[in-house]
Amino acid sequence: MAVLVCFCTCPDLASAERLAGILVDERLAACVNILPGVRSVYRWQDAVERADEVLLLVKTTRGRLDALAARVRALHPYELPELVAVEAAGGLPAYLDWVAAESRGPGVGA
Repeated sequence: MAVLVCFCTCPDLASAERLAGILVDERLAACVNILPGVRSVYRWQDAVERADEVLLLVKTTRGRLDALAARVRALHPYELPELVAVEAAGGLPAYLDWVAAESRGPGVGA
């Protein structure tokens, strides 16, 4: 099963903590790292914006990405949340297996 690392920015620590907890609780992600202190520069509605944000690194599987994306859209405070998924080219096999096992949806066998 392909393991993904998804990048998602949040406007503050409270929303990042809430989103991370829900994604792990609902087994949409095995682990979410919360990295405060991110400074973003981006173009939005024809203007260059700057914002302090909190970055989430979400570890999940390709099979859970659609459900994860739907949950992020439903819970995120931004009108257009960032969610970019990158496939892990490798890693410790036991860790990748753990991500796959902990991201299994309800009713999916081990």
